[in-house]
Amino acid sequence: MDRGTVGSAQSGRLLVEVREEGSSAVVTPAGELDHHTAELLREPLEKCLEKGYSRLVVDCSRLEFCDSTGLNVLLGARLKAEAAGGGVHLAAMQPVVARVFEITGAEAVFTVHETLEAALGG
Repeated sequence: MDRGTVGSAQSGRLLVEVREEGSSAVVTPAGELDHHTAELLREPLEKCLEKGYSRLVVDCSRLEFCDSTGLNVLLGARLKAEAAGGGVHLAAMQPVVARVFEITGAEAVFTVHETLEAALGG
């Protein structure tokens, strides 16, 4: 399971893949992030922080939906990552997901990148 991929978790509506990329952990949620699936994202984010990855890159390119519960998971990870001297970087958000961050003002507290490559390079 550790051949460049830290792991993955899945329910019917959300798959979360994790891989190490240099000094960053790249977490890729695919599907719907909501009250029923948020724990599938919370656990891998916390495990990455426990392993010493304080720079988390969340590749949102395959995230189709995010509600307030999902947003709270990301905000919680951001606080823990910043306490460890790092941060959470969001990359390649779909318009429907980006809208949630705009409406709530959460985009102001995250570093948002147009592409995964930009998030890893910056």
